[in-house]
Amino acid sequence: MAQLPDKRNRGVSVKDAGASARRAEVKGEVTLVNHKREILIVDDDADVRFAVAARLVRAGYTTTSASNGSEALQVALAQRPDAIVLDVRMPDMDGMTVLSKLKAEADTRNVPVVMLSASVVDQNRAIDAGARFFLSKPYRAEDLVTAVTKALDAPHTPPSACAAVGEAG
Repeated sequence: MAQLPDKRNRGVSVKDAGASARRAEVKGEVTLVNHKREILIVDDDADVRFAVAARLVRAGYTTTSASNGSEALQVALAQRPDAIVLDVRMPDMDGMTVLSKLKAEADTRNVPVVMLSASVVDQNRAIDAGARFFLSKPYRAEDLVTAVTKALDAPHTPPSACAAVGEAG
């Protein structure tokens, strides 16, 4: 248990309460400090962005969104999200191009990406290009949350090591 000083030189005990939250106790009082993980949602359909954000926020994540590939790259480089949910089929710059550019940048190459597409034909291409998970639309809300959670829990595990339905491998 680590001791952290506060302004009045009292000790603050910090216990590990998981990867996304810390529990701090000060003179018997408990305060939860939530370290929410930021998920970038990229889709040209505003309704899809809204639905994905609502599901992830309910699961305890914070979200940022982008409506096209160029905006996604700018946001990813500026804000360094913890994970990205990325649509494959978008006008101007498609998700596969965005994924390639993310993987080419040192600052974003290790950010886990969950790809979404209405076409399962895109699955192998997405996984081969470096996506951690692939979900075909329509997908179940719990599958989306599970894919994001697993991608965050093991961001450097090769996609072939994943075994559940809807995942890479």
